[in-house]
Amino acid sequence: MADGVSAEVVRAVIADDQALVRTGFGMILAADGIEVTAEAADGAEAVAAVLRTRPDVVLMDIRMPGMDGIEATRRILAEDSAGEIRVIILTTYDLDHYVYAALTAGASGFLLKDVTPEHLVAAVRLVRSGDALLAPAITRRLIERFAHREAARPASPHRDLSGLTPRELEVLRLLATGLSNAELAERLFLSPTTVKTHVGRILSKLELRDRVQAVVLAYESGLITPGGPAESAQ
Repeated sequence: MADGVSAEVVRAVIADDQALVRTGFGMILAADGIEVTAEAADGAEAVAAVLRTRPDVVLMDIRMPGMDGIEATRRILAEDSAGEIRVIILTTYDLDHYVYAALTAGASGFLLKDVTPEHLVAAVRLVRSGDALLAPAITRRLIERFAHREAARPASPHRDLSGLTPRELEVLRLLATGLSNAELAERLFLSPTTVKTHVGRILSKLELRDRVQAVVLAYESGLITPGGPAESAQ
């Protein structure tokens, strides 16, 4: 991908079992210059369409006949050896267990279907740029409702955090509480650029797709726990 080329066309696949939703989202994206490479009415079609057209971003419904959007997301990202495809989960259901399942499957964002056209376009471009679409409020709610449930399971053994510096561990702990880069910078008395660099190194060292996966990993690995001391980091 060409860095700094804002005119580069973003390519998207829309997966939803309602034709009207696919058409509406497609029109919104096309009006902003985002190319819709394919549409899919179920998870299996979505996987096939993504592997065939290799889009930048997938808008993925959760509840679809046959294979649902969560399983389709897992399969797409398992096949994405280059790690360049991003998935945004779309649903009419503001239910936290869907959010958590989507994020652990590797999705980079979550939106309700009543999103405004402007926010939909901004979300696609944000995720395409390599950032993650997860509002701090959603992160905190996930922590409160699900992290304690995950803590009952054995800590995830597949990530070694020993390669992180003390500062990077501190950033990861605070990131996992739902702080944005700007909030991290303020808390740690660092510049936003320095914080972004730290976050990038954390993702690289842990081989994570984006900061959403870093949040999930921080809790599943036991680095921090709900109600733990992460908030007290200086």
